[in-house]
Amino acid sequence: MSTTKKVVVFDYGFGNVRSAERALARAGADVEITRDFDRAMNADGLLVPGVGAFAACMRGLKEARGDWIVDRRLAGGRPVMGICVGMQILFARGVEHGVRTEGLDEWPGSVEPLQADVVPHMGWNTVDAPAGSELFAGLGADARFYFVHSYAVHDWTLETANPAMRAPLVTWSTHGKPFVAAVENGALWATQFHPEKSGDAGAQLLTNWIGTL
Repeated sequence: MSTTKKVVVFDYGFGNVRSAERALARAGADVEITRDFDRAMNADGLLVPGVGAFAACMRGLKEARGDWIVDRRLAGGRPVMGICVGMQILFARGVEHGVRTEGLDEWPGSVEPLQADVVPHMGWNTVDAPAGSELFAGLGADARFYFVHSYAVHDWTLETANPAMRAPLVTWSTHGKPFVAAVENGALWATQFHPEKSGDAGAQLLTNWIGTL
């Protein structure tokens, strides 16, 4: 019996789905691009990409019932990974040009403009991953990842009150001010950077995720 993991790249109109598909396939997954409800629900892993504006991504996701799919998968402990704006919409809200848009609220926090002299943050940057990270396993502190964004989460507020539960692992990067670059929280993982555009380091990261499915 094949042990290849089935990963669905959720196609809701916002995200570079083809590059994500190619990167996941190279990392060893059986990949499908679809917005089909049943296929997205039943895959071993669901990848939610995202580019553009927070509000537009949220509209597209809801129109494709992606908000319900993400919620139901996580309720059942089924893995979900968000990339770029696909990570940002997992937070409680996004604020763009003074307009507040409600997110999926899987994590508390607000996605707000980067506080830096040069915006957008575009190019390669290192990250500060916590000890015990599965997402960054096998990657050194000098590993660089490709970022393209003008907004980020600058404050992490979620804490785990139950000592029997593993606290979320939060990875940071800095552009002007520190911001959340990745999160590992049970079945829900996400990156602000684009692993599918991050060369060997990104390939290792996607391989790590697929290995947990």
